[in-house]
Amino acid sequence: MGLEISKALGVGAIQPNIYINRNKFSAVFSGDLYSDKFESYSLERYTSETAIRKMINANPKIKNLVKDFNPELNLNMQELEQLLAHHATDTKNICIGITQNLPFSLQTKVNSQAIESAAYLHDLGKVFIPREILNKPAKLSEAETQIMHKHSQLSYELLKNTNLDKKTLNLIRNHHQNAQKTGYPLVGNDFNADLDLQILSTADKYSALTETRTYKALMNPKEALTIIYQDVKEGKLHPFVFKALVNYANNTVTNTQAIS
Repeated sequence: MGLEISKALGVGAIQPNIYINRNKFSAVFSGDLYSDKFESYSLERYTSETAIRKMINANPKIKNLVKDFNPELNLNMQELEQLLAHHATDTKNICIGITQNLPFSLQTKVNSQAIESAAYLHDLGKVFIPREILNKPAKLSEAETQIMHKHSQLSYELLKNTNLDKKTLNLIRNHHQNAQKTGYPLVGNDFNADLDLQILSTADKYSALTETRTYKALMNPKEALTIIYQDVKEGKLHPFVFKALVNYANNTVTNTQAIS
């Protein structure tokens, strides 16, 4: 697709110990909860209206976070169901694809279970965002953007008193953060955009760019990859993760063409 990574870059909070010999790579990434009892062990146990109401009642902080734009705690379940069926599932599949296309030495360092769970649940907090903001067919105002940006923190607050592990919860909270700490929500000096988080955030962004939304048309893979490559140049994304995404995208396009 015309996008090649010729050398590794030192990126932000990731401090890789990298030895490069042509196409052979090796890198090292540095990188209790109270449980509600649900009947099922699948991730869907967190996404029903009944489950979400239970999680709201378990965490008073949620009411404070949404008091300015959703004081009645209305739940946009129809939008959530669409999101889970499309974007969340797509993000999960892209995470798997990126992982499979990493050098083997990095694949062994990936917490696949945490990434895949976080990928499916990362936007759960959008159930609180008003439909007129979620589906606005134009650029959001500054105030609307601030409301939208609360969704990752809301996802975390909803789920933090469940039996999800700490790693998964932190991935959900920080899926819009990066190695330069310029994303949201705010993070401390000890924050590390580790390999797992970079896989999730990259998959989320690629999925969003390549799907149709009310405020934009879908992009083809090359257009989306060109935008994401800017994150590599700005030190927000490690080139190995980007290269794995490129390989995944190339394989997906090839397979689609072969099927058609």
